[in-house]
Order: sequence, then structure tokens, then C-alpha cells
Amino acid sequence: MLRLSTQFRPIRAFSIVRPLLKNVEAGASHHSVHEENGELKIKVEPINRDGEPVENKRRRLLYQSRKRGILESDLLLSRFADKYLDKMTPDELHEYDKLLDEPDWDIYYWATKNYEVTPLPDKWKQSKILKQLQELSENKEHEVLRMPDLK
Repeated sequence: MLRLSTQFRPIRAFSIVRPLLKNVEAGASHHSVHEENGELKIKVEPINRDGEPVENKRRRLLYQSRKRGILESDLLLSRFADKYLDKMTPDELHEYDKLLDEPDWDIYYWATKNYEVTPLPDKWKQSKILKQLQELSENKEHEVLRMPDLK
């Protein structure tokens, strides 16, 4: 089986993988390919966005929060971005950006403190952003959750 993502998510369409393999073989990308337990795995590194203007970063993070591909993560992260993104400092934006590089289900399980399914790595144990996300995920007001309106 072929896998693709920062954490090796499965993919099925070889037409997506073929161009990546060509780039990796040519040394022209931030991808790596290796075999593990009889499976070919492709690791795609996150794009380095040093020097990105803060407002561009806010817009990108809002989009990435809303369009994760998993409804649970979309709902949780879009509500989080709607509540906190405009108030975040550049350092907090950077931390949130790094959190969004993690796989969707890992973020979801960390946010809901379900560490038996996905243990929390040391690098996120002191994260202010993750603590805010965990607090929001508790839904103490018992609201019916929905995606926030686009601004």
C-alpha cells in the first residue's frame, strides 16, 4: 500500500504518487520515499513559509482550519480559528501553523484528551494553543456545534 502525508496517510491513486516519486528520484522536492514493513511510504515535508505576511498567514490558517477533510476536525478547528485567530500573536500563529501540520485524527484526539488512542508528544505538552483548543472542545456551554459563518 502507498502512503502519503507528514504522517504517512494511505493513498490509493498511483497517478498522484507517480509525480512525487519522479521529484524524489531527481532530488527536486521535500519528499522522501522508503520501504517500511513491506510498504512503500512517501513523506511530504510541510512547506517552509518564512517571511509570510501575518495577514496572509491568518487567512491561510483560517482556510486550513476549515478544510481539513475530516468533519470532526473541520468543526473543532474552524470554531477555534473563528474565536482565537484574530487575537493571536505572531508566535502563537507559528505554533498553530505547526499544530496544523499534524495529522487530523491526532489533533482531534489530543484536543479531546483521548491520549489512549493517540499519545500526546512531548513537544505539545506545554502548548498554550493546544490547551485553548482542549478547553474549546469541552463545549462547557453544551452548544449545538456548527461551522462558523465565513467573514
